[in-house]
Amino acid sequence: MLGHLVRNLLANAVRHNRAGGRLALGTSADGVLTVSNTGPVIEPGDVPRLLEPFRRSAERQHTRGEGAGLGLGLSIVASIARAHSAKLIAEANPGPEGGLTIRVRFPV
Repeated sequence: MLGHLVRNLLANAVRHNRAGGRLALGTSADGVLTVSNTGPVIEPGDVPRLLEPFRRSAERQHTRGEGAGLGLGLSIVASIARAHSAKLIAEANPGPEGGLTIRVRFPV
């Protein structure tokens, strides 16, 4: 399940990035996995709904590699985190870079 968590976080960060944008992946000794990307500016108040099933920040573009387009990636990440007693923290990155930073804090 942890492999799915990481895969979904990275796939989401790539899919919702912008051309020439950046993606960062980090871990810490105190049990925190961080994935951050650039992308559209997201209103901080909109972030919690991105963790709900079937929610996306933008409509489907019907492009190759877009996935099923159901908006399940981050909700699956949240479910897997809960199953491992981890805390998921999602934050909108400020403009102009935009994007999202997700931290998953696992119990140590």
